[in-house]
Amino acid sequence: MKPVFAIDIGQAIKLDGVSKLSDTYQNTGTLVNIIVKNGAVIAGIILLALLIVGGLMFIIGAGSDDSKKIQNAQNIIVSSLIGFAVIFLAFVIIQIVQVITGLNILNSNL
Repeated sequence: MKPVFAIDIGQAIKLDGVSKLSDTYQNTGTLVNIIVKNGAVIAGIILLALLIVGGLMFIIGAGSDDSKKIQNAQNIIVSSLIGFAVIFLAFVIIQIVQVITGLNILNSNL
């Protein structure tokens, strides 16, 4: 019996209007690998931007003796570091699961 709501994503999604997702990426592992690696790069860029903005706000707040501006800057810096730590630890956990189970989760030939 075929499920009613099943969709073959590889056949349904067209990348440039012509080629199908399944033609570009032969398996799910390749697609997941690309998404995870690009996500880590984007997270690093966002971290850098937030640290720069938070640092500038901290310097400006310290120059004007406004404790509210300093507190906002500290919140931005701490939140960005916590967010990056969560992403980094998720990557580390995936690596540990790969070692324990022997599965190549982030390998393109999954």
